[in-house]
Amino acid sequence: MFSTVSRADMAPLSVDSSYMFGDWGGLRSQLKDDGVDFQVNYTMESASNLAGGYKTSTTARYTDQWAFGTTLDLEKLLNWDDTQFQFTVTSRNGHDLTEHINDPRTGGLSSVEEVYGRGQTWRLTQFWMNKGFFDRLIEVKAGRVTVGEDFDSFQSNFENLAFGSGQPGNWRGDRWFNWPVSQWGGRVKLNFTPEVFLQVGFYNQTASNYDTGNGFRLDTSPTLGNMVPVELGWKPVFGPEKLPGNYRMGVYYSSVNGDKYSSYRNGSYNDDAHAYGGYLLLQQQLTAMDGDNQRGLSMTVQGVMNDRRTSKTDNYQAMTFVWKGPFAARSQDEIGMGAARIHVNSNYGRMQHRINEENGESNYHSPTYLPIQHGSEYNYEIYYNARLTNWFSLRPNLQYVASPGAVSEVKNAFIGGLSANVNF
Repeated sequence: MFSTVSRADMAPLSVDSSYMFGDWGGLRSQLKDDGVDFQVNYTMESASNLAGGYKTSTTARYTDQWAFGTTLDLEKLLNWDDTQFQFTVTSRNGHDLTEHINDPRTGGLSSVEEVYGRGQTWRLTQFWMNKGFFDRLIEVKAGRVTVGEDFDSFQSNFENLAFGSGQPGNWRGDRWFNWPVSQWGGRVKLNFTPEVFLQVGFYNQTASNYDTGNGFRLDTSPTLGNMVPVELGWKPVFGPEKLPGNYRMGVYYSSVNGDKYSSYRNGSYNDDAHAYGGYLLLQQQLTAMDGDNQRGLSMTVQGVMNDRRTSKTDNYQAMTFVWKGPFAARSQDEIGMGAARIHVNSNYGRMQHRINEENGESNYHSPTYLPIQHGSEYNYEIYYNARLTNWFSLRPNLQYVASPGAVSEVKNAFIGGLSANVNF
């Protein structure tokens, strides 16, 4: 039974409640104790190009995502030892400013609104079961899953796509499907210790999963192949303040054939190959404030390497710093800043050059000219996340995109953004 104070704290629209609609008179907490946990979340992101970009006139765009989820503790509900079930449906809507920043003939690399994309549609994003064996020495997860929820996974509040988790899926999105696109698959995780683990995944590759309107299509046709990621992870804590770390190193292989860019001749590709790559995630909280490890400075370093045969972007690096609880009076706020580099495979640029030669094009301003993507695009962001209530956060940010799309003729872009997150 909740006390009067607890009921007031968990009332609808209460600053201290975890949910905008409150605790339903204690029913929500009771259901969670019994093994049924509900999640309803809304995320919105808006952005405006203040200067630069391909279309230099000031333009603003708004996009959002709804997520409706239920977690079932089947040990409590059905007496199935160490078993959980997750069901999540998502809906994405709106438009992306990124297409105004980049040359439309080539498109961009990163996105200034990370919640946009993967089809603006309703999707069955999670429908899986996770089972632990031998006191959680082994975990097996299977169903409709997203790769990034398990591999190269961490939490991020940046609005630019280049600073979130699951980065291999951002630069090989045709092989590694991130949220909200799900596929049949799963992973087996071996927990050597509470800190050290090894996991192997297996994911069906069905390109039609991307299509708008196919969010609830559950068959595997046409199956093009499978992707297998392998990841070694270490999640230590350091010192008397127990500063957490998240260290991951992984590789992936996809059996799906892809065009080899170096084989392009006379209007077609003459060879194909399978895709592979690797990634590194180094994340560590560096300091605590007044002995509280919920406040302090954290650093994240990321890197991705993709094969140069079939991948448009062959390498990526990023570094971010996040300062949680910067002020004693605002202990749940945070400040973040980051920088990222996304490099275009030189074989891809040479392929674009050959297409222009075949079409007799050399003038960038010609409508049929294919802009050459060469070198790297650089993304920078700084934000302030204001935790206004326990259920509502607001994040203004500034972004700078240098060499958008790695096309030298496009002007560097200065972006103003605003995102918000609401838990209902």
